[in-house]
Amino acid sequence: MAPDSFAGVALAWADQPGDLPRRFESRQALEAELRHLFPAAEGNLSPIRGGRRQAEALLSRIQPARYSKGRNFLDGPVTRLSPYIRHGALSLAEVRDAVFTRLQAPGGGGRQAGEKLINELGWRDYWQRLWQQLGDGIWRDQEEFKTGHHPGAYSPELPADVAEGRTGLACMDGFITELHETGWLHNHARMWLAAYLVHWRRVRWQAGAQWFLRHLLDGDPASNNLSWQWVASSFSHKPYFFNRGNLERYSGGTFCRSCPLSEQGCPFDASYEQLEAELFAPMPSLRAGNDRSRERRDPRRQGSPAAAAALSRPTRRH
Repeated sequence: MAPDSFAGVALAWADQPGDLPRRFESRQALEAELRHLFPAAEGNLSPIRGGRRQAEALLSRIQPARYSKGRNFLDGPVTRLSPYIRHGALSLAEVRDAVFTRLQAPGGGGRQAGEKLINELGWRDYWQRLWQQLGDGIWRDQEEFKTGHHPGAYSPELPADVAEGRTGLACMDGFITELHETGWLHNHARMWLAAYLVHWRRVRWQAGAQWFLRHLLDGDPASNNLSWQWVASSFSHKPYFFNRGNLERYSGGTFCRSCPLSEQGCPFDASYEQLEAELFAPMPSLRAGNDRSRERRDPRRQGSPAAAAALSRPTRRH
C-alpha cells in the first residue's frame, strides 16, 4: 500500500542513512520514486490508498447488517479492511470493537446482525493461530484430498495463460486483471479463481497460493494458504466448486454477457451433479456444502476455543 498517506505524520524512529523516502509531494512523485528504485518491477501503483487515515475512514463506514446479507455479491457491502489489518494499520480487536459499537447504536440491528462479519474476523484469528503452530507446515497438505485424485495428478506450475490473464474466460481473466492491477479481490472471486485453477486446470494449490501472495496487498500465508486448502479439500471435508449459475448470480452476469464462450464452451455451464462427475473421481456426493450451503465450519468447532473467546465480546477500555 502507498505510504504517501502518512505525509506529515512523524514516525517513531529517526531517519537513517539509506532509508527509503518517507514523504512525497504527490502520489505521482511516489510512483516515480518507486519506478526509479525498482526499474525491473512490472505494473503500476495500486489505486488502493494505504495508511491509518484511510483505514479509519473505511472503518467508520462499515455496515455489519448489510454485510451479512450481501457479502457474497461482487458489488456487495464488504469492508475492504483486509489490507489494513494485514499491515497493522488496524488490529482485529479494533475492528471487532467498531463492529459492536455500530451494532449497538440506534438502528444498528443488535449483535445477531453482525454475526457474519464477526465470524470472518474469527476466521482470520484462527488462521493466524494455526500458522503459529504449523510454521512452514502451512505450505503442506493438512489432510488428504477428497477429490478422488492423487496429489501427483496436479501440476506444480502455474499455467502461463492463467499468469497472464488470457484464459479466454471473461470471468477468470477479469479476476486476474483486477488482482494484478489493484492487489485485491473480493473473497468470492478468490474462491472461484482458486477452484478453477485447482479443479478445472488441475494445478497444485501451492502454485496458486504463491501467485496470490505475489500480488495481494492483504496476502499472508495463514489466511491465504489455508483458504486455498479449503477450496482444494486438503483442509476441509470436501472440495469447493461452483457452476455458471452461481457465478452469474453473484457477479450480476457481467462477465457472462461479454464472454466469447458464453454460448458454447463455458466449462462452468452445468449442474453441480454434472460438474462433480466431470471434475472428481467417483466418491460420495460432494454437492452438499457447495454454494447453496457453503458456509465454512465454525472455528469454535475446529479446536480453537481461544480464537473464539478472543472475539466474543468488545475489549473494555480503561
